[in-house]
Amino acid sequence: MKRENPPTKLKFRVRKALNPDVKEIQKLINHFASEGLMLSRSLSELFDTLRDFHVCLSEEEIVGVCALHVVWEDFAEIKSLAVAPQYHRQGIGKELVRASLNEAVSLNIKHVFTLTYKPEFFEKFGFHVVEKDILPHKVWGECIKCVKFPDCNEVALICDLEGKNS
Repeated sequence: MKRENPPTKLKFRVRKALNPDVKEIQKLINHFASEGLMLSRSLSELFDTLRDFHVCLSEEEIVGVCALHVVWEDFAEIKSLAVAPQYHRQGIGKELVRASLNEAVSLNIKHVFTLTYKPEFFEKFGFHVVEKDILPHKVWGECIKCVKFPDCNEVALICDLEGKNS
């Protein structure tokens, strides 16, 4: 009987996004935006916020993205977390969120929040559900662009990083 080789585990690496990544970042985000799962992003907006993004690569292909956007003195938001469908459930989202939280710690950010349809994913990182009205008002500048505004059913969560900063 022929013995099959075990499936090889794909190797991924996470790094800060670079200028040449922007079109692929947009393609990935806008795929999920077309399904109503996140806000779409224009190329202009992505170039403006490029420093917010981490990307995950398999070989040289971008298979996941995530942004950490500093909103205020001690608040940042994790947003635009997207992993290509064929790469789901391989730990890519976890690695991207970890990279964002590590960056928040290095910036002395005390609180990181997110708006999501998958709160249980973020709860694994120490996020807890909060009322949306406690979030900084700057957040709502993006929300008004959403077709679901003002009847959004995303869940707001916060992770408190105080004491984790070095």
